[in-house]
Parts: sequence; structure tokens; C-alpha cells
Amino acid sequence: MSIKTKIQLTKTGYEDLRQELDELVNIKLPDVVKRIAIARDKGDLSENTEYQSAKEEKEIYDARIAEIEDVLKRAEVVNKTKSKTKVGIGSNVKTHIKGDKTIVKFQIVGEFEGNAEEGKVSAISPIGKALLGKKQGDEVTVNAPIGDFVYVIDKIQ
Repeated sequence: MSIKTKIQLTKTGYEDLRQELDELVNIKLPDVVKRIAIARDKGDLSENTEYQSAKEEKEIYDARIAEIEDVLKRAEVVNKTKSKTKVGIGSNVKTHIKGDKTIVKFQIVGEFEGNAEEGKVSAISPIGKALLGKKQGDEVTVNAPIGDFVYVIDKIQ
């Protein structure tokens, strides 16, 4: 990335990335380098699937290491909001889609911490941007590929 903008992360998100980097550099990368060396010793590399597979895995690890290092260099650790009246990073927000009683819960997190399966939405995602700074009872419109959704904020924790 050539643009050196700050990336907001919660303390937990920052620590998770540091832990992932440590595991990649000290465990996974050395393991795959050993596998490459062992496969290389078996001879003809052009038809050696173990070698090709290990090389591809190493490339993936190298790319991820570079990405994490870049994120950590540009990271700005932000404190989770303590506000229960206004949505901020760290807020747990209980909402529903207008016209539907189904409850949807979100936790607003830093840019690289989003995880839809866990209900964590990045502050820079469309839903995150729409919710930031809003209050209980507010309605927010989120533009999604399948259409616009209007969420009503029921509770901020």
C-alpha cells in the first residue's frame, strides 16, 4: 500500500494481529521452509507436488506477514467507547430492520477486525459508517448490493 493513512484498531485487534504475526514468523514460516527443503531433496521439482504446495503456502505466509507488518506500522490504537448513548468503536448495538421485528446485533470494531460470523462490523464498513455517532432510536440507511436497509437503533451497550 502506498497511502500511509492511519488504521484504527482496538487494543484487542492490535494484540490479535501481533499474535498472528508472531505465529506466522516463528512457527508457520519456519515449518514451511523445512517442508520446501525436504521436498527439494527429493529431486525433480517440476513434478514435485509437495514442493509446489509448500512454495505456494510460503508465498501466502509472506504476503500475510507483509500485510500485518504494514497494518501494525500504521495502526492507531483507539480506546473502546464508554458511551451508552452514542455509537462508537467498541459499542455493542442492538438494532432491527425497519418493518421487521428481527433483532440484529453488531459490535463496532476497527478496520481489520470485522468478522460477520461474530457480528463484528468494521467502523469503515457501510453499516459501521452508518451507525457511528448515532443514538438510540435513530434510523440509519445502509446501502447494500441487494438494496437499501433502514436499521433502527434499539440499544447501545
